[in-house]
Amino acid sequence: MSNLKLGVEVISAKLKPRDERTHQGDGYGGVNAFVELRFDGQIVKTSTKLDDASPVWNEKFFFNISDTEDLSNLILEAYVYNKTSSTTKSCLGKIRIFGTAFVPYSEAVGMHYPLEKEKRSVFFSAVSGELALKVYVTDSPSLKVPYINPTKNVTSNTRHKFHNVPKIETSKPSQLRDPQTPQPQTPQSQMPQPQTPQLQMPQPQSPKSQPFQTQSPQPQSPQPQPFQTQPPYGNGPSRFQAERYGSPVPETMGFEPTPPDYSIKETNPNLGGGRQARNTRANDLVEPMEFLYVKIVKARNLPTMDKTGSLDPYVEVKLGNFTAKTKHFEKNKNPIWNEVFAFSKSDQQSDFLEVIVMDKDIIKDDFVGSIRFDLEDIPTRVAPESPLAPEWYIVNVEKGGEIMLAVWFGTQADEAFSDATYSDALTALNKSSLRSKIYHSPRLWYLRVTVIEAQDLVIVPDRTRLPSPYVKVKLGNQMVRTKPNQLLNPRWNEEFTLVAAEPFEDLEISIEDRVAVNREETLGSVKIPFEIIERRVDDNRIVPNRWFSLKFENQRRVRVATTRLLLNVCLEGGYHVLDESTYYSSDFRPTMKEMWTRQQPSLGVLEVGILGIEGLNVSNDGKKETLDAYCVAKYGTKWVRTRTVSNCFNPRFNEQYTWEVFEPATVITIGVFDNNQINGGNNKDGKIGKVRVRISTLESGRLYSNSYPLLVLRPSGVKNMGELHLAIRFTCTSMFQMLGQYWKPILPKMHYVRPLKVVHQEILRQHAVSLVAARLSRTEPPLRKEVIEYITGSDSHFWSIRKSRANFFRLRSVLSGLLGTGEWFQDICTWKKPVASAAVHVLYLAFVCLPEMILPITSLWLFMLGLWNYRRRPKQPPHMDTRLSFADNIHPEELNEEFDTFPYSSQDPAVVKLRYERLRGIASRAQTVVGDIAGQGERVQALLSWRDPRATSIFMVLCLVSSVVLFVVPFKVFVLLGGLYIMRHPRFRRKTPPGVVNFFKRLPAKTDCML
Repeated sequence: MSNLKLGVEVISAKLKPRDERTHQGDGYGGVNAFVELRFDGQIVKTSTKLDDASPVWNEKFFFNISDTEDLSNLILEAYVYNKTSSTTKSCLGKIRIFGTAFVPYSEAVGMHYPLEKEKRSVFFSAVSGELALKVYVTDSPSLKVPYINPTKNVTSNTRHKFHNVPKIETSKPSQLRDPQTPQPQTPQSQMPQPQTPQLQMPQPQSPKSQPFQTQSPQPQSPQPQPFQTQPPYGNGPSRFQAERYGSPVPETMGFEPTPPDYSIKETNPNLGGGRQARNTRANDLVEPMEFLYVKIVKARNLPTMDKTGSLDPYVEVKLGNFTAKTKHFEKNKNPIWNEVFAFSKSDQQSDFLEVIVMDKDIIKDDFVGSIRFDLEDIPTRVAPESPLAPEWYIVNVEKGGEIMLAVWFGTQADEAFSDATYSDALTALNKSSLRSKIYHSPRLWYLRVTVIEAQDLVIVPDRTRLPSPYVKVKLGNQMVRTKPNQLLNPRWNEEFTLVAAEPFEDLEISIEDRVAVNREETLGSVKIPFEIIERRVDDNRIVPNRWFSLKFENQRRVRVATTRLLLNVCLEGGYHVLDESTYYSSDFRPTMKEMWTRQQPSLGVLEVGILGIEGLNVSNDGKKETLDAYCVAKYGTKWVRTRTVSNCFNPRFNEQYTWEVFEPATVITIGVFDNNQINGGNNKDGKIGKVRVRISTLESGRLYSNSYPLLVLRPSGVKNMGELHLAIRFTCTSMFQMLGQYWKPILPKMHYVRPLKVVHQEILRQHAVSLVAARLSRTEPPLRKEVIEYITGSDSHFWSIRKSRANFFRLRSVLSGLLGTGEWFQDICTWKKPVASAAVHVLYLAFVCLPEMILPITSLWLFMLGLWNYRRRPKQPPHMDTRLSFADNIHPEELNEEFDTFPYSSQDPAVVKLRYERLRGIASRAQTVVGDIAGQGERVQALLSWRDPRATSIFMVLCLVSSVVLFVVPFKVFVLLGGLYIMRHPRFRRKTPPGVVNFFKRLPAKTDCML
């Protein structure tokens, strides 16, 4: 018997309420949960947690593996039961883990598995919850399976039979318990604490080695002995933790029995007049913030204070302890400033406002004059009133001089808000980076270039080589080239697609000849202006080919004929140039604006109020002790940036923005960043977190006011950086157009008439993001490249084990209903529940006799299922899910690999080799699965391919006989007999597979032809 064992640690469970109206906050309410594990004919149970909807067990079990070669075909089943009485129990849900998912102890982490529905109630089960398990395979000789006297099977009259331990000693699992007490001991001190991993390189194995190394069986003691599990990791720092991350992996990283709550929370502030309010006034989704605005326009005839007669004026604005200064002008008595200062209400610490004109000097600045305002006499302006007209004020009564300025009280809805310098950033060096602005992405086009042929190439003769001319196409930072051609009149016929942004740059095309390694010679070049390039909106218009004459800079021979290049160049206006992933894109309109109003009218208005952030956390890099937060939102081509609130962990923005909506299946993205440009320099802005909201999940006219956790994934794990408070309202202008939009293509017509390849489209998306980042980085204040890439998700296509595992479980969750239906039908066929099997037989007979009722009843069933699920519909828009993303319980080594540089790794070559070997192991499993699927398909093809003459002859005879039988026997009778045969009672079944299955398995596949 092998010493290989399967270890299962039952950690905890989280059971959600069946009905929130009757069980508010108490899970299932009075649930007495325990877990029953089944593996390889062995059954064990945990202790029962009384009246606990979130039980924590932390109990370990070890199962013997009878056949290690068949480990991948074994299944671990975990059933969660509610003990309703001393003799009855009810199943709350189950999970199934296949043997292909078992990993060694050094790679195992606690994972949350969603509970599947019970077989008897596949469609209407109210089960909702998850079970946390840690499953691994170990061959440690210290693990002992205690001997337990076999028990007899005891029959019971209860609804569910309690399963007893099998009599076979080799199939008896062991549980980590104290031998002196019958109850399991689960103190917190006995839980194995995960340490920082210190992985070792795998040793080469022989071809006949097993997936996990086993040892000879050890003699077992007849009495159960306690044992201690060796920690899988060392105590030292991980060799995989790169120094560039700045902080080591925390030792507490790993599974948490009670993970933090990252769900969104409803705030319900008094905004917009209520939850179902309509537009009543501007900025009704934010709280009004009062500011004192001071606009310094210009001055005239200022008096001189120096003996030299020169004047270098600037203005100081003083309000209590806050002093704002304008820029100074040298030797100018009539300066023009046009600067605005805004003092928040909390900074108004004085009853007077002073405006002082100063003369800048080397030693000490001279006083020119001043004006004093009483705050009680300053007027209040309410937007959208006209701006307050500035007035001339006398600066110095004795020497004269006037200054034009305006002072008023207003809110963030004022036009001067975006251009003002705020009182919390008066000492900043780069004041422009603090202001709120609105940006628009440049209009992007797809440029299609077809290189056809060239004529009259002039190449210097060289007997040592053949000519290798090729065409190089360059547009900005994008460059593509054709394949070399060894003719003087070469013909390529190659097509390329580039991304162009308005205003356009010239298209550069040249012919190069490779004369040596890493050495090219230009045979001619041409610059094509975009004014002569034709534009088209669909594929029906044919763009003619054009000849272009090439120019020569370094001509070495006398020209007899002009080298010409035949091209087909056009701008495709019928595509939508993707700069975001199609799964969360904010716009799908074509490039050509003429198609917007004709095909996609506006469906509504989206209003977003960015209220503020609470509980911001400082990053662990230690570079800054405070945060200068600002928000960036993108929807369509419109970008908005809020003002930067300096040195604040609970900033309040209260800024509202509006977008037109043209497609319901779009997403608005709001990101939060740390401004590192205030004091100059070229440091990158820090990423704090982002929020995505899909428009189709919003009800029309409803006000959503929620706080969203700002989650960011770092090398140390997922971290909540704070809570972003948003107020969102979508107002639909035409419900008829909105419903009709669901039946139209989501992308423009050209994407279906002449589609782009998926890989090529992803490359073009990266170019589009780079173009948008290059253009918006030249604005003032600039929207930096790292901000653009984070909002658009430019790195979403990078591979990681975490994303692969998350997508696998997403697929498994989608197919769980189908698998549950198959298990339910198997129970019907085996008559485990005679009443249900009899009812299904009756229903099947009714459907066979009345086939015209199948589709109506199916449609009615789907309608009733939708009504049943309506009461459990989500009340709030979905948010980032750490469980779905597998970000809460991820191994530190996997995070280290995900954050490693690409395409050139910064890790040690031994680490890269280990990752490569692990990737090969994962790929081998996928390779086996793909090969099995291909083998089944090849068996189907072998039915008529005569690879097995006898099998093909048998199949042809069966087809001939069945054609006669099906012609004579009515189809209803055939379907009825076939269904009854499949669902026949087990008494009429054989224990071996039926003949059809045996015949199919004997058909030849092409696996034996593989090298």
